[in-house]
Amino acid sequence: MLSKRLSALLAAPLLVLGGCNTIASIGDNVAATVGLADEAPRSYTSSEVSEPTRAGMAVSDEPLAARAGASVLASQGNAVDAVAAMFFTLSVTYPAAAGLGSGGICLVRDAGGHITEFNFLARAPARGGAYAVPGAVRGFADMQRIHGALPWQRLVAPAEAYAATGFPISQALSVRLAAAQNVVRLDAELAAEFLDESGQPRITGTEVRNPALGLTLGQIRLGGADGFYKGAVGARIEAYSLAQGGAVTLDELAAISTQQGPARTRNVGDMVIYQPGARTGAGAFTSSLFDNLSRQRSTGEAAVAAAVRQSLTSFGVASLPRDLGSTGFAAVDTNGQTASCAITLNGPFGSGRTAAGTGVVLAASPTGPAGLASAFLTPLTAVGGDNVTLTAVGAGGPNGTAAAVYAVLEAARGRAMGKRGDLRSTGAAPFDTVNVVSCNADACVALSDPGAHGQGAAAEVVTNR
Repeated sequence: MLSKRLSALLAAPLLVLGGCNTIASIGDNVAATVGLADEAPRSYTSSEVSEPTRAGMAVSDEPLAARAGASVLASQGNAVDAVAAMFFTLSVTYPAAAGLGSGGICLVRDAGGHITEFNFLARAPARGGAYAVPGAVRGFADMQRIHGALPWQRLVAPAEAYAATGFPISQALSVRLAAAQNVVRLDAELAAEFLDESGQPRITGTEVRNPALGLTLGQIRLGGADGFYKGAVGARIEAYSLAQGGAVTLDELAAISTQQGPARTRNVGDMVIYQPGARTGAGAFTSSLFDNLSRQRSTGEAAVAAAVRQSLTSFGVASLPRDLGSTGFAAVDTNGQTASCAITLNGPFGSGRTAAGTGVVLAASPTGPAGLASAFLTPLTAVGGDNVTLTAVGAGGPNGTAAAVYAVLEAARGRAMGKRGDLRSTGAAPFDTVNVVSCNADACVALSDPGAHGQGAAAEVVTNR
């Protein structure tokens, strides 16, 4: 039997209806793999700090997604446009932890300083089954409709092109593939894309493609969220689910919605920290972690580790799967808008099943073994005065949440977060990760998890010192 505290942590998500030589510094092989050229957005390494020039920034666990976000920002898009483009790109280039079948949570700060939580976690179907009703496409569509600046088609097209014409497997994806290869082998479409003739995971740099997913993304580009939830794509998801003993219906797909509400706030020193509300499991765990940290007599990583243990114990969580199939990403634009998002498939490659004819990896139902994944989705924003100081996102497990909380608390204590080494490694990357955009009054810098293989990218070429 689940404890009452653990049930509370799990239940909330279930109820949701819905210049310096930068390229040389990261290595020629890596630069070639992620497609960076002279005209491409430059990426910060762990030892570089931006000059006092504010540029749009994007950060992600997967480099191609970070580049897609920075490209959108360079094209006069805003932070919400950037995270939408990153989500769709991740659905192609990082399907171990992201996909059209996923769900998640975002925090958006508009240019006027108002912060809203967008909650679009995947939910269990009314009649049960192994697959979740996905919420992410609807969530990003709603968020972009309200806050975006670019045409919707511009945000989906890069992912569609990667799926249709091919993309190189990044080091980030390669590590996840190696760990989840037994899951990949059980699905014909995943195996065809990611395993070689001998049945082993394809190596870093190998170009792969997913034409069926490209066609689905084309429907989303042309028809918005309805192009996914209704019509032929939705019907194929329903048919596959029912044929495989699931229970995802077209009516449930069409009815999926996004919850919007104010983020929860807490004051730490001179800063206001915004986090997911207590109405979700993510908000409950993050609040517990903050509360336990506030009672620690010491500071630093030892205090964070102790607080994590206390929070897990209070919710009755004794063990968790190694990989919960989650990822986080964030963006900041030059007008002060920020967006941080964490999404999950509830396990590596979700259910491990691709809906026939769609290329869509279906998320596992949150009632399954990795159902607590959404409890550890942790988008955070810290604001000092009228300026965003830090936008952080933890994902993948309690260590991801802890690393994000640690980053905002260090910023609140006045510590400058200017390089990757300033972040607290989760100790469990790439499965638990933290990504941060850190700003002062003049400049921002994008910092990916120091233990993982992600990337931070700027929207314009910036000379570094």
